[in-house]
Amino acid sequence: MRYFIVAICMLLALPLGAVQPDEVLDDPVLEQRARDLSKGLRCLVCQNESIDESDASLARDLRILLRERLVQGDTDEQAISFIVDRYGEYVLLRPTVTGSNWLLWAAGPLMLLMAGGVGFAYLRGRDKASEQTIEALSDVEKSRLAELLNDD
Repeated sequence: MRYFIVAICMLLALPLGAVQPDEVLDDPVLEQRARDLSKGLRCLVCQNESIDESDASLARDLRILLRERLVQGDTDEQAISFIVDRYGEYVLLRPTVTGSNWLLWAAGPLMLLMAGGVGFAYLRGRDKASEQTIEALSDVEKSRLAELLNDD
């Protein structure tokens, strides 16, 4: 019985889509296309959630708009392009690597290479640094140290 309860809790923890029953299209193929496309569009309110998962009213409006475009006969690319033209490229969960976005895509690897170069230069410089030699105590210093230690 305990395993049954754990299984039910795990099933309840699964992420559920936020698509309302009145949004679902009659054509299952068209509905599947809409679901697939909506998983790649960002909710502008939740920001890191797709419109397929978001309960925000703006996400619902985007889902309905997407379905309307598909019903009108748009291809996937045309429907996405229409939404991007209207809301900007920010609406895409995976922005394209064109225009000024290439700098954002390249920034991470470039910073990693720069950090690796700085680390390499530091280690090379540290290896070339001369070791400091420690001079032995003179006879006068040894006798003074012995006096200090024997004063107890």
